[in-house]
Amino acid sequence: MDWLERVAGLRQWARGGARAPHKPLLLLYALGRFQEDSEGELRYSDVEGDLKRLLAEYGPRNRTTPAYPFHHLTGDGVWEVSTDGGAGSPGPLVTELRASGARGRLDPGLRAALRRDPVLLARMARILLDLHFPPSLHGELCEAAGLELEYGGLREYGGLVPGQRGRRRDRRMREMVLAAYEYRCAFCGYDGALGMVPVGLEAAHVRWWAFKGPDDVDNGLCLCALHHKLFDKGVLGLGEDLRVVVSARFAGRSAAAEQQVRALSGRALIGPRTGSAPVAAEHRSWHTDHVFHGNGEARGPQTVASRSPA
Repeated sequence: MDWLERVAGLRQWARGGARAPHKPLLLLYALGRFQEDSEGELRYSDVEGDLKRLLAEYGPRNRTTPAYPFHHLTGDGVWEVSTDGGAGSPGPLVTELRASGARGRLDPGLRAALRRDPVLLARMARILLDLHFPPSLHGELCEAAGLELEYGGLREYGGLVPGQRGRRRDRRMREMVLAAYEYRCAFCGYDGALGMVPVGLEAAHVRWWAFKGPDDVDNGLCLCALHHKLFDKGVLGLGEDLRVVVSARFAGRSAAAEQQVRALSGRALIGPRTGSAPVAAEHRSWHTDHVFHGNGEARGPQTVASRSPA
């Protein structure tokens, strides 16, 4: 049994590049709970609040009940559900899961494999993070899911990840993007350096690498660490005219929030320099549709929990 391949191949709702990290988020949470109690079960009514918070913060902008992954993950061979009446999930409805005392936990074979090989849990978690989320969010997501990992990028496959065979990250991406934007944050103009070395500047993927975003300059932005995080969380985005847009859902009363976030609204990008490719429309559109928390609602797994996963 290749548990890494199985985790990398989770069946997910997919259409037009949409994000559907519901199962990965549940599985990351379950791995964190496994670290606390390798035989414990997760009663749906007890963990529903935790899962709702994870979906709200790291899931797509359309609202989805935690019942969706809690039930449907059973079809991927890594998760089992039982009720007060016996083995098997009662269905994908919140009312059914609550009333039946539904409990979930990792598949028995997976639990045994994790106990035999402690490194497997970290490798599995890093695959889930690399396939479904940008690196800027990995550390805080582990903390939110209760996972204690010695954080670092995935290395076990020489830069290849199951499910992304043939794709390697281009290590030149950061330098190419920072050079194209002349070592300045494209949103605020920050250009800090320690001697001759830039500090606090990062190359942000507009369309995430995990969702077929290329390591090309026209899919990158040079951003300071703060604005990179806010861009990946959907607080900041790009309009069709490549001006900065700020989510109406952003809240902050301080002068810092006003100056560093709200004041960016409508501001033209700083860069790229002449001869470098600006952000491509297709990548900007993907970020707008699947990451930015705008006024519209993206389509994805619905709140009607009976829908089957792709």
